Amino acid sequence: MTESSFWNCPNCKGSLEKPADYDPASAKVVECSICGAKFRPAEIVSEQPAIVAAPAPVNQASGRNPLALVVVAVIAAAMLYFGFHMARRNGSSSPTPSFAGKNSVAPDFSLESLDGRSLKLSDFRGKAVLLNFWATWCGPCKIEMPWFVELQNEYGPQGFQIVGVAMDDSSKEDIAKFAKEMGVNYPVLIGKESVGDAYGGVPALPESFFISRDGRILDKFIGLRGRAEVEDAVKATLDATPGSNAADTATAPATQQAQK
Repeated sequence: MTESSFWNCPNCKGSLEKPADYDPASAKVVECSICGAKFRPAEIVSEQPAIVAAPAPVNQASGRNPLALVVVAVIAAAMLYFGFHMARRNGSSSPTPSFAGKNSVAPDFSLESLDGRSLKLSDFRGKAVLLNFWATWCGPCKIEMPWFVELQNEYGPQGFQIVGVAMDDSSKEDIAKFAKEMGVNYPVLIGKESVGDAYGGVPALPESFFISRDGRILDKFIGLRGRAEVEDAVKATLDATPGSNAADTATAPATQQAQK
């Protein structure tokens, strides 16, 4: 604690701080800053030390540490934020359906392509489709895109079609420039959050859905996979017959394959 000397005014009893140059032997008049009374040093009847109080300690009995309260408030706010977004994604009021899993019907949508056309997923019915969600800033996307170009060239004549959906905030011009630099030879659409929600929210990029000729989701890859694994999924999607599961078709005995 820090102490400094104070006087008590003999008139109003208020505390008066001693001047730094105060000389007890002087007859200098002291004026009370509270009531205005004037006194000589000899007339000051008492002195008392004034104590500058330290900050009040935390009430240990209550256990309410201010920092702890701030942390709790931040955590509560974060829970509300994520809870709101999860409810928005999963709520029954959402106009778009959620991805139901393999062998479910792929949600249809309509998006603008880089060349200004409005394309629907259903426009590609009858083809085996690789629906790829990606972004210009996505590093793994840049790795797999050259593979997609090769696979489109190789399996396109068999009825295979890749459809890219750009899920970032870049302008249409920037996306088109990026696609040209990557040599993309398949349609690229400007994505919307509602379309991502329809496919389960697209929690990570890249994300690819393998869709059969009759519009069913046969497989889903989240994140980067090896080229061979992607090609195997393409082949299975091409070989899938209406109403069958691509994985079952890919592992069927050779005799069954011959009968199809």
